[in-house]
Amino acid sequence: MKFRQTLAVTAMVAVSALLTLVWGPGIRARAATQTDDLPKSMHSVAEAYALVEKNFADPISSEKVFYQGAIPGMLRTLDPHSNFVDPAEYREMQRRQRAQYFGVGMLIGVDTGNRVVVMEPFPGSPAFNADLRRGDIIQAIDGKDASSMSSTDVANLLRGPKGTVVRVTVKREGAPDFVTNEVTRGAIATSVVDAYWWKPGIVYLRIDSFEAQNVSQDVEDDLHNLGEQSVNGMILDLRGNPGGLVNEAVAVAGRFLRDGQIVVSHRGRAEQEQVFRAKANALAQKYPMVALVDSRSASAAEIVSGALQDHDRAWILGDTTFGKGLVQAQFPLSEGAALLLTIAHYYTPSGRLIQRDYSHESFLDYYYAKHDGVQNTQDIKSTDGGRKVYGGGGITPDEKYASQHYNLFQRRVASYATGQNAFFHFGNVYFGAAKPALPAGWEPDDDTFARFKTFLKTAGITFTDEEFAANRDWLRDQIKYELYFRAFGSKAANRSQWSSDPEIRKAIESLPRAQSLLQQVQRVLAQRGARG
Repeated sequence: MKFRQTLAVTAMVAVSALLTLVWGPGIRARAATQTDDLPKSMHSVAEAYALVEKNFADPISSEKVFYQGAIPGMLRTLDPHSNFVDPAEYREMQRRQRAQYFGVGMLIGVDTGNRVVVMEPFPGSPAFNADLRRGDIIQAIDGKDASSMSSTDVANLLRGPKGTVVRVTVKREGAPDFVTNEVTRGAIATSVVDAYWWKPGIVYLRIDSFEAQNVSQDVEDDLHNLGEQSVNGMILDLRGNPGGLVNEAVAVAGRFLRDGQIVVSHRGRAEQEQVFRAKANALAQKYPMVALVDSRSASAAEIVSGALQDHDRAWILGDTTFGKGLVQAQFPLSEGAALLLTIAHYYTPSGRLIQRDYSHESFLDYYYAKHDGVQNTQDIKSTDGGRKVYGGGGITPDEKYASQHYNLFQRRVASYATGQNAFFHFGNVYFGAAKPALPAGWEPDDDTFARFKTFLKTAGITFTDEEFAANRDWLRDQIKYELYFRAFGSKAANRSQWSSDPEIRKAIESLPRAQSLLQQVQRVLAQRGARG
């Protein structure tokens, strides 16, 4: 239950959330589209469009007909992951993959009344240095009213060439007037990786996604800076990781495996089988690992966890993963649009299929309904050490750890307002117009709880004193996270929340199991080598 994930659509300036697919092969050549070569079935499509264009009651947009209707409709008959992206979305997708852009450097989101708000000015960014703050409501950009703009439109205005200045006007809680800041745009690099010493000898490594081209390099840099030679155990957290680029997944998983071991393979009707192999890091071979996954861990995250499990390199803890193992290739179209077309299936090193069956349910149920992770007894494989593993339904953990769910009181607090939870709005009130600051090691005290209780009542959230008292530990963690976020930044807030995460503590307790697994497979592989 991480409140750092917003309840509404969020958008990074110049990095909008678009897709969470695994992209396998690179960009493909544009297909030939000579009308004379069209099959007879396509003549029917052209004829239907001509009739619509001539006879529909209102003027029509060909872009709307094809971009929003014909092409997406065709792809929806194929599988849940083939997709069409219009030119603007495709540019955003490519920008996200590069993990660098020119702009002000902040994450924005949508709050109550569809207001665009600052979610996070990245530490050291132009937005951060200009004193833009989490919770600021964006009112105008260079004097242009932004109060009714979408987050995408706001992001487009905030982008611009390096060294140019943009004036951002915001409404800030507690400030009597609008606040206008001049921000000089710069190069913004982003990272979704965090690694730190959980305790002496034990490293916690969190990877939020694999969608950018710098993920594997960030992992290398973070572990190098920590001193990987001193690691005695690692917790790899892939919970909620929606996937991304297959090459980044292969690089991350491969560093922990033996050189040349298979990480993943894929094959399809029009694709020759491709096998991706590990490029090992010598420092990453000896210590035990526990990998955390859940039902939102998908695609590239499943490639990593599946490879570590098949080679008995890590003990997998958590919920069965999503089960997304379809390969999308990028096919550019005219006018800058693109098809993300499924061309193959992914298989783990043991040969089991990652993809969950979607043939007997709607796409809505496929994405959002709860799945029990039923094992496919027709797809049974073995790990390097001889353990049975099953395919066709995501990665089943070695040890189940059920995700926690909100109780009724927690749901009321979490869904306080469209867009953000009550803790986000309490942060606005708590600091007001003052620059957020807390002493090192700060913890919520009785006065903080009293202020939050008053805030909930003022906001019209119904609860009893008994409910409030029963949820005090949960409230403490969420209040601390939100106020740490504002005073110290997202990284410090995340670490404060992870420090009380019971699943991470369970993972640390499971490191001896991971150590036994590692020793056992080393013996098995040594025996196989001795036999030639």
